[in-house]
Amino acid sequence: MARVSSSPGAGRFAPSPSADLHIGNLRTAVLAWLFARSTGRRFLIRVEDLDERTDAGTAARQLRDLEAIGLTWDGPVVWQSRRRPIYQAVVDKLVADDLVYECYCSRKDIAQAPRAPHAPQGAYPGTCRDLTRSRRERRRRETGRPPALRLRTDVTHHAVTDLLHGSYHGHVDDFVVLRGDGVPAYNLAVVVDDAAQGIDQVVRGDDLLSSAPRQAYLARLLGHRPPQYAHVPLVLNTAGKRLAKRDGAVTLPELGVRRAFELISASLGWPASNLAELLDQFDPAALPRSPWIWPATP
Repeated sequence: MARVSSSPGAGRFAPSPSADLHIGNLRTAVLAWLFARSTGRRFLIRVEDLDERTDAGTAARQLRDLEAIGLTWDGPVVWQSRRRPIYQAVVDKLVADDLVYECYCSRKDIAQAPRAPHAPQGAYPGTCRDLTRSRRERRRRETGRPPALRLRTDVTHHAVTDLLHGSYHGHVDDFVVLRGDGVPAYNLAVVVDDAAQGIDQVVRGDDLLSSAPRQAYLARLLGHRPPQYAHVPLVLNTAGKRLAKRDGAVTLPELGVRRAFELISASLGWPASNLAELLDQFDPAALPRSPWIWPATP
């Protein structure tokens, strides 16, 4: 039987409406709901629709699918696209505190630049960190595009505690907080939103585990307490790649609600016909720690 605490916080599921949810996304949503409800937390839905590849029609289908498998949430859905002034105010404060700097580097520039020892592929090497005003002006003329804003970090690593992975030490570079096109970066938006919504538990796919140290660092910098993390295994295809449309029938309309829920609950080790039954059996310590390989065995 799931134990309930009196925690006043909240968990959340925050899809990006760039494509319909597949069974891997739905499984993660179910797990986020189970973690929240089993600990007495509220459960919130946030639509992360800042990217130009997102659209309202896809978001509406995602919300219908979540309802169809039985998810309930507290309060209205939050849309990031309606919160841009809030993100900009945070960026403006970082600018005023001299905690960001202009960056003119392209992805190609970063990939070709020498990296610090042990820095992961794609980590920012600090190319624009200490540019003089004249060099910044020259870079602006050379690139012909507005700069991104990067956080001026004072660490190279930061540790978080994850319910499934334990203590995790990850690289923290000078990451982007505002893109060159003026769109708030993912790492900034999620930190600001989690704090504003009272979210103190973040359950999501383990492909985002490496993002947690950056986000926890930024949360502390902004005066917020980082949430409790639980990064759960993904659903992969037989080639070990992330699930996609090319892997056949993977969405809720294709699988059907009943079949999809049976597959999800069985993959967790607690066969159930609805979320209430699943919640009664839920035990985070007994969660599978390896990816669920799709297609599932009948």
